[in-house]
Amino acid sequence: MSLRRLWTALRGATNEGLEAVADTQAIRILDQEMRDSKKELQSCDINLTKIMAKRKLAEQKVNSINADVDTYTQHAIAASEQGNDELAIECAEKVEELEHSAETEQSFLDSFLKSEKALKTNIKKAKSNVRKMEQQIDQVKATASVQKAQASVSSHHSGATSKVKTALDSLERIKAKQAQRSAELDAAEELAGEESGSDLEKKLKNAGIKSGGTTSGSDKLAQLLAKKKG
Repeated sequence: MSLRRLWTALRGATNEGLEAVADTQAIRILDQEMRDSKKELQSCDINLTKIMAKRKLAEQKVNSINADVDTYTQHAIAASEQGNDELAIECAEKVEELEHSAETEQSFLDSFLKSEKALKTNIKKAKSNVRKMEQQIDQVKATASVQKAQASVSSHHSGATSKVKTALDSLERIKAKQAQRSAELDAAEELAGEESGSDLEKKLKNAGIKSGGTTSGSDKLAQLLAKKKG
């Protein structure tokens, strides 16, 4: 390999190592961002709760003032019908005062409603974005774990294949040695048989010849009949 190719290979390996470290660091940063975002969203939920509480109080106040407006309006009409103009005017002035208060409180209520609506929309979008990002991070982590496991299995399989081949070769050598040993034992037994004469007896038996000169049953019968005649 030339120096240029060697340098290119080393530089590629270094870049891959640096990228792997950068990717790992990026995942850690995103994890921290997710934790920070969730804390911020919790704070937003708390603030939203406070605004909703103020909005409800403002609604109650506006409703109460409007109810008073209706009440004093009826009082003004009733006093006017009774000819009590002074009381009727006083009630009318009270109605006007209450209507101004109602307008002021309604402006507060409208502001709370607007803030509540905007905050709900923004929180909903933020939570959706956090969930999407969290899902992508989990997917990247899961994919990285699977690929790491696959690489480990592939490496182990490659090593196991080499080990299995070595074991099979050893097994063949053992079988060959055992066959050789078995043949040697058979040869030794055969040689011992020849030396003791048992091999000759075996050959006579295979040829149908009885050793030791013993007579067959038919031969013995012939001898007995011949002896009787004699």
